[in-house]
Amino acid sequence: MILTLTPNPSVDHTLEVDDLVRGEVLRVRATRAQAGGKGVNVARALLGAGVDARAVLPVGGGGGAELTTLLGDLPRVTVPIEGETRGNVAVTEPDGTTTKLNAAGPTLSSTEIRTLLQALEDELAKDPDWVVASGSLPAGAPDDLYVRVAELAASYGVPLALDTSGAPLGAAARAGSVELLKPNLEELADLVGHTPTTVGAVTEAAREVLAKGNGAALITLGGHGALYVGLEEVSWARGPRVRTRSTVGAGDCALAGFLAHEGTPEERLRQAVAWGTAAVSLPGTTLPGPGDVTTDGVTSTNDPDPQWRIDKL
Repeated sequence: MILTLTPNPSVDHTLEVDDLVRGEVLRVRATRAQAGGKGVNVARALLGAGVDARAVLPVGGGGGAELTTLLGDLPRVTVPIEGETRGNVAVTEPDGTTTKLNAAGPTLSSTEIRTLLQALEDELAKDPDWVVASGSLPAGAPDDLYVRVAELAASYGVPLALDTSGAPLGAAARAGSVELLKPNLEELADLVGHTPTTVGAVTEAAREVLAKGNGAALITLGGHGALYVGLEEVSWARGPRVRTRSTVGAGDCALAGFLAHEGTPEERLRQAVAWGTAAVSLPGTTLPGPGDVTTDGVTSTNDPDPQWRIDKL
């Protein structure tokens, strides 16, 4: 079973338009509302693939009630809060261009944060195989919240996968104890202070972060695939070219695919890329099911040439 923590979940509203033009009245071709937040996406993707998953998240107000309904039969622990669960908007165009309007979300009190961490600890005591902590932090949460999550996970012997950005990612990466970091290239660049442009430079940057006491990194590269960097091994994989309908949730699906499968890092990376490729071919925050995911057309290699340029992969 895989446990997820989403401190700042959302209701995600997707609007499909022919062309996004500022200042114009636009006709919306399709709309949908789905449960959102990175950890929620991971749990939903896993559940859809038949993998046991359980989500821990705070909910509040009318947005929280809507989110709870949209979660459907996803196993979960919801922590009531005074604030209003946020609503996000994604506007997608036919070529896959996605414009996201993400609300800041509610402010959590120190008591609500303690209650959320206690709910997580109660679930960690049930011995999940992984805990995934992901997404932005709500106002009121300290930048080191994920450091505290890592300490809790370590105390129960549960490996932690972390997918976040900015100060929370920096704090957790510096503190160590994260079994799997999942930055994209921009987030990795923020961690090391420069943008790596080759496979070798990405590997070096990732290992600089791993040297703080972290286990491995799954680095998503958008249309250029993904790299797995361990302390000794490196693997690269890329999916087939597909029509991109929405990039929202693709990284979450890649992480879910990696965690859902066993095998070598390269085999798990192939699954991650297959799940991410399936996700971008679907509208809005629609998550792929088993019938959408295939490793056919996925290219992968161990020990890729360090001179390969990322933009040429």
